Parts: sequence; C-alpha cells; structure tokens
Amino acid sequence: MIRYDSETQALYLRYCFPARRYLKLGGAVLRMSREEYAPFVHALSADAKAVSDAELAILFEGSWRERRTAAWLAAVSRRDHFRERLGALLLESEVCFAGGAYCVALASFGTTRDADLLAAYLDRYLRRPDLAYDQPTAMGALAYTDSVLHGDLAGPLLEEGGLWRRWFQDAPHMQGDDGISNYLGGIRRACAVVDDCANT
Repeated sequence: MIRYDSETQALYLRYCFPARRYLKLGGAVLRMSREEYAPFVHALSADAKAVSDAELAILFEGSWRERRTAAWLAAVSRRDHFRERLGALLLESEVCFAGGAYCVALASFGTTRDADLLAAYLDRYLRRPDLAYDQPTAMGALAYTDSVLHGDLAGPLLEEGGLWRRWFQDAPHMQGDDGISNYLGGIRRACAVVDDCANT
C-alpha cells in the first residue's frame, strides 16, 4: 500500500523534488552534459549522506517518485542493509517506474544475495510475457552482478530455450535483438554514476 501523508510529502519535497531529481535518476543522468552532471552528482551525494535510515524507510513506502529516489540514495550511501527491502519491492512490482532503480541499487551492492534477489524476480516475471515490467533491466543487472562475482546465474536464462529467450520471443512489446548488451551497458553506466556519487 502506498503511503500518502504529510511526512512523506515533506521528504518528497526535500529529497525527490529539487531540480525534479526523480525524473533524472535513470536514463537521463546517463545523458547529462558534463556541466549538468557534476552539480547533480554533488547534490545527490550530499543528500545520500544526509538522509536517515528512518527517512529512507518512509520514502520506500511512497509513490514511484519517492521509491526511485530512495533506491538511488540507498545505493549511493552504500546502505546495503536495505537489500531485502529492495528485493521485496522489486518482486512486488507495486508501482511503475521504480523497478529499474531497485535493480541499479542491487547491482551496485553486488553480492551473491543481490544476484539471488534479481534472479528470483526474473524467475517470476520472465514467465509473464504479457507484462512489460522491468525484466530487461533486471536481466542487465543480473548479468552485471555475475560479471562482478564471476558467477553464472544469468547464463541458464540466456541460453537457447532459457526463460529470457522465451520471454523475449513471446512478449509483444519486445522487438529486435534478444541480446542483453544494451541493458548490461545501461546498468554498468548507472553503477558508475553511483560510484561517482559515493566517492564525492
């Protein structure tokens, strides 16, 4: 259930709304000019240091804007104790436009448990070609996490006859090449942004 109250609204105004940050956490940050990128990273880094765990917990109960922002703030501040919450939110897929941020956060933490949470999501939602959720982003995040861990959870999904191939073929909204290089590249760039913020 999505929380709407004065406390959530205050946190939205503090962490999500400035410069319409919630819209930039995703593909937009990857396309920023150098002049726009540096102050964006500085501001996100400062807020990631300032936000409390209690405030993050409230943001994770808000709408997609709050949840997307909270996932990035957790990633930048390396608060991997939110891992299970992120995995649950991803699996629930209660709101749109936030799942990609959960994937970025889990990939940035980069542990075996993060890979397991991404794999659990894919095991459920790659069986649903009728749903255009966050399957491609999660697939890229799992492949990225595999590359960091030298694991192979993504391998069986990607092989001929695997869940990814079948989902891609049967999903009416997916077209073109069923490879994941674009999704993997997007996660890699997003994790680089997280690292830039964390190191600022």
